[in-house]
Amino acid sequence: MARSGFATRLYQGEANLNIVGRRKMWFTIAAALVAIAIGSFAINRFHLGIEFAGGSEFSVPAQVDGKTFEQSEVQQAVETAVHEVDPEAQINAAQQVGDGADANYKIRTSELSATEMAEAKTALADDLGIEVTDISDQQVSSAWGGAVIDKAMLGLVIFLVLVSAYLVVRFEWRMAVAALTSLLFDLIFTAGVYSLVQFELTPYTVIGFLTILGYSLYDVVVVFDKVQENTRGITGGSTRTYAEATNLAVNQTLMRSLNTGLVALLPVGGVLFIGAGLLGAGTLKDLGLVLFVGMGVGVLSSILFAAPVLSWLKDRDPKIKAHNARVLARRAQRSDDVARGERSRSAGAAEGDEVSVLAGTSTPRPGARTAQKRGGSNRPGTKRR
Repeated sequence: MARSGFATRLYQGEANLNIVGRRKMWFTIAAALVAIAIGSFAINRFHLGIEFAGGSEFSVPAQVDGKTFEQSEVQQAVETAVHEVDPEAQINAAQQVGDGADANYKIRTSELSATEMAEAKTALADDLGIEVTDISDQQVSSAWGGAVIDKAMLGLVIFLVLVSAYLVVRFEWRMAVAALTSLLFDLIFTAGVYSLVQFELTPYTVIGFLTILGYSLYDVVVVFDKVQENTRGITGGSTRTYAEATNLAVNQTLMRSLNTGLVALLPVGGVLFIGAGLLGAGTLKDLGLVLFVGMGVGVLSSILFAAPVLSWLKDRDPKIKAHNARVLARRAQRSDDVARGERSRSAGAAEGDEVSVLAGTSTPRPGARTAQKRGGSNRPGTKRR
C-alpha cells in the first residue's frame, strides 16, 4: 500500500510533527517577540486618537451644491486655516468617511480653543467657497478616552476571572495558567504590532482587543480538550510520556485549528486590505488590524505556545514526573534487551561459521577413502613380487 502524502497525514492528524518536543525553541521565539513589543512600547509608544489624546476635528463634505472636493484639496485648506490661528498645531491626514454624496473628509488636529476653532472654521469655509454651516467640528477631551480605558480594563479583569474559574472547573489549574499565559502573549504581541505600525489608537481598537480575547481562548480550549482526552488515566500504564500525549493531541487538532483560523481571517482580511487599503475607509483599519493580527497569532499560540506551556507545567507534577521516568526506563530496558539480542545473534552466527570452517578441514567426506586404501599395498591377500 502506497504511503500517504504529508498533506493527507496532516489532515488526518497523523503528521506526527514534534511541536511540544521543541518547546524551548517556541519559548525563545515568544520571549524575543515580547521583548520587541515592549521595546516598541517604550520607544514608539502609541499613536493616540483624538478620543484619548484630546483634540479637535473638522468634518468637510465631499460635495456641496454641485461642488466636488478632492481629499488633498481639503487637507491643504484645513492646514492653512488651522496654522493661521495656531502655527504649532499638529494636523493628521484627512480620512474619507462614507461614499458618494454622503462622503465626508475628517481631519483631526491638536486641541484648539473655542475661539480658534471658530476662526479656523470661518477661514476654511472662505477658502473652499462654502457656508460655515456646511462644516462641522467637535472637541473631545482626553478624559473621555481615559474613561473608556478604565471601563475596558474593568471588563478585561471580569472576563479573565470568569474564564479562569471556568478553565479550573472544566480542566485544571495548570491548563488555566497555560491558557491565560497564551492570552497574555497574544495581547502583548498585537499591541506591539499596533505600536510598530503607528496606527491610530481609537475606541475601535479597544473593541478589537476585547474581541480577540474570546477567539484566542476558543482555540486553546479546543486543543486542551483533546489533551485531556489523550491524557486521561495516563499514569495507569500508558506507553507515552505526558509531553508525547500532548503532542499527539496538538497534531490531531492541528488542521481543525488552521481551518477555523483561515475561515475567520478571510473576512477580517477583506475589511483590512480591501475596505481600508483599496477603498480608503480609514475608520475600518483600526478595527481590522487588531482583529487580523490578534486572530492570527491566537491560532498559532494555541498550537505552538499554550500546549508547550501546559506540558512544561505538568512535567513538574510529581505524579507525571514519576510516570515519565517509568516510561523512559521501560524504553531503555527494551532497547538494552534488543541490543543484547542482536549481539547474541551476531556472536552465534560467527561461532557457527568458525565451526563449519574447522569441520571442513579435519573431517573426510562420507564415503571417501584414505590414501593408504587408494595405494592398495596393504590389502589382505595381496602377494608381493
